[in-house]
Amino acid sequence: MPFASIKKLRIGTRRSNLALVQSNWVKLKLKEQYPDLEVELIEIVTQGDKIQDKPLYEIGGKGLFLKEIEEALLDGRVDIAVHSMKDVPAGSMKELIFYAVPERVSPFDVLISKNGEKLDELAPEAKIGTGSLRRTCQLKAFRQDFNIIPVRGNVDTRLQKLKANEFDAVILAEAGITRLGIKDCITQVLSAETLIPAVGQGALCIQGMRENLELKALFAFMDDDITATAVAAERALLKELDGGCKIPLAGYAFINDKVLYLIGMVGNKDGSEIIRERMQGSPADADSIGKKLAERLLERGAADILAQFYGN
Repeated sequence: MPFASIKKLRIGTRRSNLALVQSNWVKLKLKEQYPDLEVELIEIVTQGDKIQDKPLYEIGGKGLFLKEIEEALLDGRVDIAVHSMKDVPAGSMKELIFYAVPERVSPFDVLISKNGEKLDELAPEAKIGTGSLRRTCQLKAFRQDFNIIPVRGNVDTRLQKLKANEFDAVILAEAGITRLGIKDCITQVLSAETLIPAVGQGALCIQGMRENLELKALFAFMDDDITATAVAAERALLKELDGGCKIPLAGYAFINDKVLYLIGMVGNKDGSEIIRERMQGSPADADSIGKKLAERLLERGAADILAQFYGN
């Protein structure tokens, strides 16, 4: 086979059910492309997995799901890592790069309600479980009476809490529900008009050492240009705003008829102030479009909102 010098590949992955499903999908694709390649999953417990009793924005953000895995890449315990793109901060280690961004599944959020009600049908002061400031902000902007209850844990944990009547509904990413094969539980897919997705939501990335060009070439078949371009615009927006899960920020890009469209949002925690902007242009200018949309949001008042979280 090509890349004959690469006989074995160790994939670093979190231990959650969803992370293992995603990593096993990458393993399957590799085995289909390179039948003689030996592929092993190395399970790594991250700080974000250990701390389950506090919201992410209080304990350091989504980067807590990467630190230990990236350290394993740097010291050679694993060869590549599989991440959910939405967990990857905008500024990453210079020694590490993306080897591939596979085709995205749905970027959207879904509502799963206890009694099958859609979002606008939920009872007054309905209890909705989510640990995301982005979702909280937009849900409160949609209806101020919603009672948003912070929740952590994997998909199964959140669905069990719903069944135990701790909530009237939960909001989850459709991508995770799809990959776990439990789409039947979805009550409603929420469009970007209602809930703009998180940056990178629905996409995966294969991460590895910058210096290993041969290993990077191994993953060329898995890279999807459309997804990579859309995600690049979203991540440029995120980086320009110095954002993460510590602030209510959203960004979603898509390509239609060779035009890149980017939607961005910044708001405050209670949804009383929310700024949305759109921009479009050539996919070749994805990074520039992300930066310009960030500048437009800042000019419209996002700078004042960010100052509430980060100070001046």
